[in-house]
Amino acid sequence: MGYTLLRGEFVIRYPDLPRQGPEPDGDTVKFRPDSPTLVEGLSRPSGTPPGINARGISVRLEAIDALETHFGETHQELAGANAARDELLRLLGFTNVVYFPDLPNKVQSADQDTVRGHVLSNGIDANGRLIAFAFAGEHPGPDGSVIFLDEALTDTSANAALLAAGLAYPAFYATLPAVLRDHLAAVSRAARAAAAPTGLWPRSVADPDGAATVADLDALQALVVWPKLFRRIVPYLAAGNTGFDGFDAWLRADPVHRDDELFLLDRLERGNIHDVVRASGQRIQLTVWPEDFVISPDPALPGTPTTPKPAAVGDLLIVAALPDPLGADRGHETVTLLNTTAREITLTGWNLADTGGGRQGLGGVVAGGAVTQITLGSAVQLGNTGDALTLTDPSGALVDQVSYKQDQVKAGRTICFGR
Repeated sequence: MGYTLLRGEFVIRYPDLPRQGPEPDGDTVKFRPDSPTLVEGLSRPSGTPPGINARGISVRLEAIDALETHFGETHQELAGANAARDELLRLLGFTNVVYFPDLPNKVQSADQDTVRGHVLSNGIDANGRLIAFAFAGEHPGPDGSVIFLDEALTDTSANAALLAAGLAYPAFYATLPAVLRDHLAAVSRAARAAAAPTGLWPRSVADPDGAATVADLDALQALVVWPKLFRRIVPYLAAGNTGFDGFDAWLRADPVHRDDELFLLDRLERGNIHDVVRASGQRIQLTVWPEDFVISPDPALPGTPTTPKPAAVGDLLIVAALPDPLGADRGHETVTLLNTTAREITLTGWNLADTGGGRQGLGGVVAGGAVTQITLGSAVQLGNTGDALTLTDPSGALVDQVSYKQDQVKAGRTICFGR
């Protein structure tokens, strides 16, 4: 399956507001993309727009669920939760990370506040986060290009490394291609069989190997439990329930936020969370290993679009670019735009952006059905080894994006983007 490449930097601390900075954990980290407008072009299966601002967007690592370092006013077993968080940051390239004593989830200091990296994403989750595989360092492809993510490339991601080390549980959503799901399921089973003492599997409870006894919230926080089940138990106990006799009915009362829809792989049929949980008295158990079912994303509200914001998409297209003009490049590179409508479009407020974050404001008017050639200045530069361009309207909405590879670049030749 094709994933969108987003180049940028992972962020764990705001130098100007360190006590209000990100709170990385074992499966979530802040990311500042080089080309923020590319995020707007991602699908949003739950209908939630991306929660992105000038400081970036949170990345939810696809296919894994690490123990919670913070969930409301609670957490899971901190030894396992912190081990996953620390290994994720190490894999991304952060070193000597120290947390505030009174704010144990916020970074007080580190050798790096940010590190270069990239993600491969196929959408936005119900909380406005990027669903993605995370990788340290640069990717050779153009920003915004579509990358085929196979098993070998997946194994180089931080996601797969955490799963293989036994530091995270699997959590397979329907957004994950079946071939990658099968591959990562095997990785998870191997980690569970190895039961490395540095991982969570030797201490995992409330799973098919046996039920857990949970007297109260304090007892729950000391356990190693599949995090999605933990996130269901917390509000149930917080509501004043002292035993699990009513847990099944409580789940069923909210089929979106509690009783997630599942596809049960062993039965090849649809079900819900309540179908894989056994609970009574003070004992609770997941009856199926989490790699053996697929979780459906939260459904979008009726009428909510699940495709990228459609503002003016298709009205104005990038149809050609000249990245390597004869002679000097700077000041002679061009981009050609086509107005596909019958009306004129005023370009004031529109922008072209490249993968390096350069942005050039546009001006003038394009008549209906006409083309206009934009000469690029110093802000936007087309790379001769491949690049990507995005076109945004005055509201900042992504209208068009194109990319090209090095083998398409010929001196003096214009690249045409087929439609």
